[in-house]
Amino acid sequence: MTAALLALLSSAMWGSADYVGGVLSRRRAALQIAAGSQAIALIVVWAAALATGTAITGDAVRWGLLAGACGGLAVMAFYAALAAGTMGVVAPISALGLIVPVVAGLLAGERPGGLQLVGIAVAVVGVVLASGPELSGGASPRPLLFAGLAGLGFGLTLLLLAQTDDTLPTLAMMRVSSVSLLGTILIISLRRTPGRRLGVRELPALAFVGLGDLGANGLFVLASASGLLSVVSVLSSLYPAVTVLLAWRFGRERLRRIQVAGVATALVGVILLAGG
Repeated sequence: MTAALLALLSSAMWGSADYVGGVLSRRRAALQIAAGSQAIALIVVWAAALATGTAITGDAVRWGLLAGACGGLAVMAFYAALAAGTMGVVAPISALGLIVPVVAGLLAGERPGGLQLVGIAVAVVGVVLASGPELSGGASPRPLLFAGLAGLGFGLTLLLLAQTDDTLPTLAMMRVSSVSLLGTILIISLRRTPGRRLGVRELPALAFVGLGDLGANGLFVLASASGLLSVVSVLSSLYPAVTVLLAWRFGRERLRRIQVAGVATALVGVILLAGG
């Protein structure tokens, strides 16, 4: 039950960070938001590691760098998909990345109960529906390809993070990798197309996004160390439902019927997973 609670908290943090990041991206380039928030998280996590005398282990270097690279590439693929398509097509496909750690856990020999298996399937459907899929109209191959790559990257990031329980050093190395990658791409893009830079007023919101993502990663590592990867991955990936609810409550955005159905379905999945 502790692992499930940690996974749900990580989902709440990811969903909250995504909501604030989405609000910021209406005023600034999304890549600036991603790189800036990750840079703040890098400073904080390394300060914490140095203050506590945390040793950087080989596992932390290996899995942290790989997870950061996968996460950074996934973010870039996600933004590229949004630039070429629409949220209603991109978000549901990228959300399917949670299947990667679920399948990996099952192949590794995890045996969730029958009720939990049903809960996994129900929750996955809920996440996709909560993302607001567009069920009519065609889509060009380009955004579909990038959305698929983003989903694969997000799923691999969760899988890689689950390979170690050295939480703080792994998060520190993960931020080194993601900031190096996103920062390089940002510098190149700004040289080609200079735009409005981030200012001091955005720092609190950027910090919220970066630290929210950092905290969610840490909670997921703790959850995966004490629970079934196939279960905690699903519970940690309910963040689209959280983002949708926050946008409705604070952003006054109208929920489509399919999104309401998705949130309700995801909650049913949570209940089944907890009950199993």
